[in-house]
Amino acid sequence: MRDEVEALLRGWHEYEVSRGAPEIVDFDCAPSAEEEEPVGDRLTLRSRLLELRDVASGWMASRLDADLAYVGALLGERLPLREYVRATQGCDALGWTDEYVAYRRELAREALAEVGVSWGADSARELRDVEGHVPNDGAPDAIRAATDEFEGVVRGLTGSDAPFELSIEPADVDAYWAYWLDGAGSRVRLRLNLRNITFSEVAARQFALHEVLGHGLQSASWSARCEREDVPWVRLMSVHAPHQVLLEGLAQALPLFAAPDDRMLRTRVRFEHYNQLVRAGLHVALNNGVSIEELADRARRDLPWTSDAGIADLLSDRGADPRLRSYLWAYPAGVDWFVNLAEAGDPELRRTVLRAAYRDPLTPSDLTELWPSGSAIGGGDR
Repeated sequence: MRDEVEALLRGWHEYEVSRGAPEIVDFDCAPSAEEEEPVGDRLTLRSRLLELRDVASGWMASRLDADLAYVGALLGERLPLREYVRATQGCDALGWTDEYVAYRRELAREALAEVGVSWGADSARELRDVEGHVPNDGAPDAIRAATDEFEGVVRGLTGSDAPFELSIEPADVDAYWAYWLDGAGSRVRLRLNLRNITFSEVAARQFALHEVLGHGLQSASWSARCEREDVPWVRLMSVHAPHQVLLEGLAQALPLFAAPDDRMLRTRVRFEHYNQLVRAGLHVALNNGVSIEELADRARRDLPWTSDAGIADLLSDRGADPRLRSYLWAYPAGVDWFVNLAEAGDPELRRTVLRAAYRDPLTPSDLTELWPSGSAIGGGDR
């Protein structure tokens, strides 16, 4: 059945790409020289997905639930946010309490103050200034150097001995992302969106951990396992599917595991964690019908370093784009869980989770099984 699902998803990928729409597959853990014919249309695809879902269970069922919800959204269906995120990302979309966000804000404020950065409209600029500027054309070499520095540490944490081949390419795309990783098997491609990037020495180290040794080595590790044995999960990774909470959460928090004493990297994680929690609150409020004016005022108050252009993109991505309405929830849900894991002070638990994470594309349910007393994924109380 897995092979049937994969063939269908490959055909869906070809169909969407042929229409100029976002791709379905971002990383192929079982690349093949054979090309699938595009599916005929989204309705036919949906019918076939429903047939497969009727006989699926476990990992296969959760993946098909995500595919059905996403193709439904592409067809114009608009599920309530919690239902849509539950189907696609595999977790709730409650958001976090004001008290918890305030707690994380104070930690971020303290971290910035320790490196001489004030809290306010200039925080992001001041942070870049103290991180050590790197010209854009020097970024690939800086990222490769940081990858070499941290690779042994991350392999030790995760138990991965999978090989990978890294290529770094420039891009110029009108999109929210500054960097994007995709690939197949052991081949990993990192695209740098020069429109959205101002590089620094610290950013290069963060990118190496997040994209190369987070997403890249993790995906290559899954691919290496797929070569050795028959796995029970779909070997095609997609941003609308429930392994994204793992991917984005661990990648954002990886500095806390791989370089816990690096003050600048720790500051970046603290600052980004707070930013993600605020964005999550805006995500929920927008989908609950709060007015654009009120949301913009809230963003200006809580994220004063964000321009109106940035706020506009933040809102439209989370409200109007079916792909990002799902996928962008993985960032706050994931980083919060993994930051809490790093702070739990349990080395054996950390080892268990990180090694499992480089073996299987874990869902939020899998993460909860590994740490039953951990924080609720997606906000709220357990």
